[in-house]
Amino acid sequence: MPELTSGATVLILTALLGYLLGSVPFGLVITRALGLGDVRKIGSGNIGATNVLRTGSKPAAFATLILDGGKGAVAVLIARALAGGDAAQIAGLAAFLGHLYPVWLRFKGGKGVATFLGTVLALAWPVGLAACGTWLVAALLTRRSSLGALVSAALSAAWAVVLGHGDMVVLIVILAALVFWRHRSNIARIIAGEEPRIGGK
Repeated sequence: MPELTSGATVLILTALLGYLLGSVPFGLVITRALGLGDVRKIGSGNIGATNVLRTGSKPAAFATLILDGGKGAVAVLIARALAGGDAAQIAGLAAFLGHLYPVWLRFKGGKGVATFLGTVLALAWPVGLAACGTWLVAALLTRRSSLGALVSAALSAAWAVVLGHGDMVVLIVILAALVFWRHRSNIARIIAGEEPRIGGK
């Protein structure tokens, strides 16, 4: 973590802003706006882009992916502009928690992959690009989006060290641990050989 130089009030306010941004359930908003139904009653019941894709609408899934990633990035960029690097990391963590546990949906949110990547991209774009590339390669090789996400989360802290952003390691480890926690059912299916493949039924 970077040195905490911002005042407690500033950090609290940026954390609140980050949480409120992160808690906007774009997957649910988009599917309802397009008349695709309640995404929580489709497929896995998750509000993220992967489950939105199960509605059959690629544009809706793409929009959800961009917006879920964007809310983490925007929280980071606003906090950095208003305060500094310490506030940016606090806001990024808060936005991520907002996505996972949104107050509007009784704290039942998404699994956080897009928001994780968007947050890391805004904090340090080289690390973010490496994380995105890792997800893409792992997902293509295994044909499992969830496994790509887990590999990306697991390696992101190493990417931060290699690319000279060691001050991000603690935050990334926390975010990655939460990604793994939210994917525990996917992990069980991967171990059992039952996790759906990309493009599969």
